[in-house]
Amino acid sequence: MTVLTAADVTVVIPTYDRRERLHRVLAALARQADVGFEVVVVSDGSTDGTDEYLRSADAPLAVVAERQANAGPAAARNLGVQLASRELLIFIDDDVMPTPQLVGAHVAAHERLGDRAVVIGPMLNPPDHVMSPWVRWEQTMLQKQYTALEQGVYSATARQFYTGNASVRREHVLRAGGFDTSLRRAEDVELAFRLQDHGLAFAYEPRAVGLHYAERSFAAWLEIAAAYGRNDVMFARDRGHADVYDWIASNYRSRHALIRAMTRVCVGRARATNVMGHALRGTAAAGHAVRLETVSRTALSGIYNVAYYRGVADELGGPDELWKILQRST
Repeated sequence: MTVLTAADVTVVIPTYDRRERLHRVLAALARQADVGFEVVVVSDGSTDGTDEYLRSADAPLAVVAERQANAGPAAARNLGVQLASRELLIFIDDDVMPTPQLVGAHVAAHERLGDRAVVIGPMLNPPDHVMSPWVRWEQTMLQKQYTALEQGVYSATARQFYTGNASVRREHVLRAGGFDTSLRRAEDVELAFRLQDHGLAFAYEPRAVGLHYAERSFAAWLEIAAAYGRNDVMFARDRGHADVYDWIASNYRSRHALIRAMTRVCVGRARATNVMGHALRGTAAAGHAVRLETVSRTALSGIYNVAYYRGVADELGGPDELWKILQRST
């Protein structure tokens, strides 16, 4: 088997109206310990001067730059894959700043694991980034996954394939059919299920570190939770992964009793959801303000989980169908 090097890598970055963040990402790529890789940036209908910036001398390294009408990250990544000229793809988001060893760590992992590996790198908290309470909660949940993976509590699966920081050989992405452009959320996990069906194995590489400068509004955060719920049903019902229903049920049973109670009270009841949501958001803000982060995280967990199970119920056709799924035994 041919030895992989950084010269065999294409870094694919979709971007939308994040010129300043993108500049930081490209500057970090210019400082990689391993050099010679290609960078493809696809501007997904940006309106903030991103396209002009990529053609200017201000860009810290040469990139293959392409623009498309706004069609979402799945379409942008598909175009990036088509434009890539190298064997190994590293997907990075435009708000994930790679540490100097990221490219080399991905390459070394594929060398060690073979050509049918999918490698997942962590997206950690930047020390200089102030996050909203809900984004900090999201990052804390990610960190829990990474700690569990690193300690061997469980192995990496398709569910950890977040294309903010992940790598796979280009031939496998093409053979699987690329990203599903009908999805605006969880398009990476959906592709990962198909990669799994093609016999690929997932691995976590803790040395391939990216720093995640995450920002999103509270409303966007809630919508993401609901979208993940809807998409999980779609994966189970429409994409041949009925085992996802068992995962939903098992995950629910593992939740704190208060989370389960809030779900039973709120899902299918808009007024109860609004009242509970306002109360929990206030509790989260108050806990954060006085540095009672456990209180803040617990409240945000309640809000997120209710939104997720609401998404599941909506896609299933109502709360009665949700309860049937949650009562499944595995």
